[in-house]
Amino acid sequence: MSLPSDCLFCQFVDGTIETELVGQNANAIAFRDISPQAPVHVLVIPREHFVDVAALGAASPEALADLVALAQEVALDEADGEYRLIFNSGPMAGQSVFHVHGHVLGGTKLGWSPA
Repeated sequence: MSLPSDCLFCQFVDGTIETELVGQNANAIAFRDISPQAPVHVLVIPREHFVDVAALGAASPEALADLVALAQEVALDEADGEYRLIFNSGPMAGQSVFHVHGHVLGGTKLGWSPA
């Protein structure tokens, strides 16, 4: 598998940059967000590079399912299974790293502010 050398998250996957993993499975890894927006704020990413969640789902439904399963596992371990899973797709939606990643948020009562 070839990963883009300039992608921050690909560097986490290949070990170029070390990060403490919260969880992992065959197709995904999970690690804490460096700027948490909730008591539990973990990023789940596929091991393979895809720009956004739609591209991941179209190319590899199995990898997307593994990513969501890992999000659930993290939420069970850290937020009693109550969580929000958010994917931002594109810069106007707030995506700043263009390697698909889901934000697992929990650990508190979450409000609703979509913008």
